[in-house]
Amino acid sequence: GTMNVFDRSINFDALFKFSHISASTQEHLKRVYASFALCMFVAAAGAYINVVTHLFQFSFLTGLGALGLMIWLTATPHSRETEQKRLGMLAGFAFLTGRPRSPPLLSPSIIPTAFLGTATIFACFSLSALYARRRSFLYLGGFLLSGLTLMLLSSVVNAFMRSTWLFTANLYLGLMIMCGFVLFDTQLIIEKAESGDKDYIWHCVDLFLDFVNIFRELLMILGMTE
Repeated sequence: GTMNVFDRSINFDALFKFSHISASTQEHLKRVYASFALCMFVAAAGAYINVVTHLFQFSFLTGLGALGLMIWLTATPHSRETEQKRLGMLAGFAFLTGRPRSPPLLSPSIIPTAFLGTATIFACFSLSALYARRRSFLYLGGFLLSGLTLMLLSSVVNAFMRSTWLFTANLYLGLMIMCGFVLFDTQLIIEKAESGDKDYIWHCVDLFLDFVNIFRELLMILGMTE
């Protein structure tokens, strides 16, 4: 007789099996994504506190603080002894980065939409990179850097032209490039971990910055279309 498709049991374990990734790298990825979750929580707290108290009115100082923490994090070698300190730096960086850098004309109501959109995009692209064959997206590196250069040049040109069309095109190009970076960075983290680089805190920074950049691009796009 015909088998009822609804009788089939779904093997959820199989969904989370990454046989092409070694066990130690899978553990490393768990740490990376746990740190990433911490960053998201702290950044959200930073954004909320800023909205309520306008704590980060001096954006230059905030940016300088975030940059300082980033440099300090880079300069501090990864070890068991420095782990807690570096996590603290990471949290501080995320907190300061949580300050929305959106233009004041944007409606605050689009922020949750932009966040959910970013989370969905990030999850899809990151999972794609995890499930894909190893190193299959690393070739994107050159294209992504070329795209960033193109964006920079068009931004400089548009500073004089003030073309709305070019500005919009730049936003969409930026969004595509940042999505590409999620694929690239996720697979690069896997390769680094397989090669023995287990600095999960710095790897988390890569992914967190990808998320923040997608969020900002999406925020601007939604702001233009509302």
